[in-house]
Amino acid sequence: MACVKPIVMLMDTPDETLATAAAGGDRSAFALLVERHYDRIYGLAYRLTGQRAEAQDLAQDICAGLPVKLRHWRGEARFTTWLYRVVVNAAHDLRRRQAVRAKAGIGWGDWEIARQDEIAAQVEAQDWLAQAMSRLPIELRDTVALVLGEEMTQAEAAVVLGLSEGTIAWRMSEVKKRLRAMAAEDAR
Repeated sequence: MACVKPIVMLMDTPDETLATAAAGGDRSAFALLVERHYDRIYGLAYRLTGQRAEAQDLAQDICAGLPVKLRHWRGEARFTTWLYRVVVNAAHDLRRRQAVRAKAGIGWGDWEIARQDEIAAQVEAQDWLAQAMSRLPIELRDTVALVLGEEMTQAEAAVVLGLSEGTIAWRMSEVKKRLRAMAAEDAR
């Protein structure tokens, strides 16, 4: 039969003794430590974060991780001093995580803004090109539609249009020349 420690005896036990027992796996000692110090943990977490919800989350995270941290407690300082250090470190870790998330969010936002700007520029270029193409003679539009739009070689476009490859090459050259002239005119 397992030995059950009387609760009254545990209530008078110093924190350092309870911490040593809890580090060794004594659940009653751990429960009593948390009961004794939860308000202290929460209070410091609140003062460090300035927000109730964050302080509650931080206090719960600290209590959940305390069994592992207690294994590293060496008893060189008072338990409360050590516990305050645990809370301060946890708050610092929280701030660092929040800063990283905020920085990542800002970076993501910058990336998204740049992406949207690029999309807008592409749409604007496509709109300009469609409008400029409508100002070209039909035979030039047909040639561009096959060579650029359908990604045909000039030889393939020549077969489709029933023209020589040289004529297709000339038309593509003419399209480029006219589009440059339109762009220069529109830029003024």
